[in-house]
Amino acid sequence: MPSSGSFILPLILALPILGAIFVMCTPKSETALHRGIGMTFTVITFLVSLLVLNRGYYNPTVAGFQLVLDVEWIPGLGAHFKTGVDGLSVFLVILTTFLMPLTLLGTGKAIDKHVREFIAAMLVLETGMLGAFVALDLFLFYVFWEVMLIPMYLLIGIWGGQRRLYASIKFVIYTMVGSLLMLVAIFYVYVKAGAVLGSYTTDLEKLLTVSLPYGAQVWCFAAFALAFAIKVPLFPLHTWLPDAHVEAPTAGSVILAGVLLKMGTYGLLRFAFPLFPSAATYFAPWIAYLAVIGIVYGALVAMVQPDMKKLVAYSSVSHLGVVVLGLCAVNVNGVQGAVYQMLNHGVSTGGLFMVVGMLSDRRHTRLISEYGGIKAVVPRLVAAFLLITLASIAMPGMNGFIGEFLILLGAFRQWPWLTAVGATGVILSAVYMLWMFQRVNYGEVTNDKNRGLADLSPREWAMMIPTVAMCIFMGIAPAIFLRPMEPSIKKTIDLIHGVGR
Repeated sequence: MPSSGSFILPLILALPILGAIFVMCTPKSETALHRGIGMTFTVITFLVSLLVLNRGYYNPTVAGFQLVLDVEWIPGLGAHFKTGVDGLSVFLVILTTFLMPLTLLGTGKAIDKHVREFIAAMLVLETGMLGAFVALDLFLFYVFWEVMLIPMYLLIGIWGGQRRLYASIKFVIYTMVGSLLMLVAIFYVYVKAGAVLGSYTTDLEKLLTVSLPYGAQVWCFAAFALAFAIKVPLFPLHTWLPDAHVEAPTAGSVILAGVLLKMGTYGLLRFAFPLFPSAATYFAPWIAYLAVIGIVYGALVAMVQPDMKKLVAYSSVSHLGVVVLGLCAVNVNGVQGAVYQMLNHGVSTGGLFMVVGMLSDRRHTRLISEYGGIKAVVPRLVAAFLLITLASIAMPGMNGFIGEFLILLGAFRQWPWLTAVGATGVILSAVYMLWMFQRVNYGEVTNDKNRGLADLSPREWAMMIPTVAMCIFMGIAPAIFLRPMEPSIKKTIDLIHGVGR
């Protein structure tokens, strides 16, 4: 039987697809109408998604899945259209619906060709991302995982920069390699679990009750973990990300950093670790070592970037390494910090890409050397830039501080020296971000092209106010987010440690 509120998740999946259909049914020349339809459907999707926080539907003290809808989908395969949320996914759903209308607001000047198709691609991408977060069936999850790939490929390949084809093809190749290996592992688990359960199924909750032999766990975990590590991206599988970020339009970069990268860390926690706990326990320290290498490497490479967008892209490699380190600790502090940092990174790094996009729209360059002294010209834009930068470097009082502190606390209990090395990434983050901020905004205006820059427009105010407000709110009231996560995190950790199987 469907649970109370089970209509909410299918509704938020259907709304963006419905919007994409409406957009494609309008005349190609009506760009204002296309943008209006896109904004309308993304705002409605966000408002509907807030219903998942309604106490009448979602109880934050319960560890299990809620708002569950379970409908038989492919009977011969045993696959169900099964959706639900818990403390691990509920805020990731809200993050996705929160960022999408802000992202579309930023496309007013940057996207001027094939606007109808662009809006449709963004809406389909939203459904894919939301579906991956709420899917409770492995085959359904895989379908949504692949659905995300197509519109992002188009966003980079059609509306990207000069090297857009190279970046989009590289993105697809990396992602597809991991995805196909994961599909093979899904079918292996499907067959082996069917022998144990007496019926074939891809239902996640049923599969979590099955313990595979250690050797099988190792191979299946490797396949799942590789797919998710590529998406994070974890060092040394990160090389697709800077190219994708630099060549993608601003909207693509915001969604890529804000949501898509979280698919990797979410996938590790939701699927790879609890499905194959023995293998996860064995490989976690090795993954943690790669995460720390990525933290330091990403920070050092970010420090020498001449392009603001590429700097922020490499900062994501470093910051997501911190998230993976917290997941690998497999304790409440580390995992809770990691989940919270997924949300924090989505807001603050998404905000950074918005600001870089605003500057690029004005000057048509992202080179740091082309700026300098613009604080005197666009003080309001720079003020928003400063607050988002402070959130990104984990300044106390801003959202990033809470997540990184919990991660380091949890990881230190497992690997003190390794965590100490990883903690240098926090220091280096302040170095490269504040140095970039200083060079762009302070000093004398040496380039005459910067003297006539326009400050924030009403549309840009509408983007910056919610983003900055969320950075501050999440920094001063973290318990609102952390408490609902805790029961589900404890349950997941118990599954990884073999309790309750």
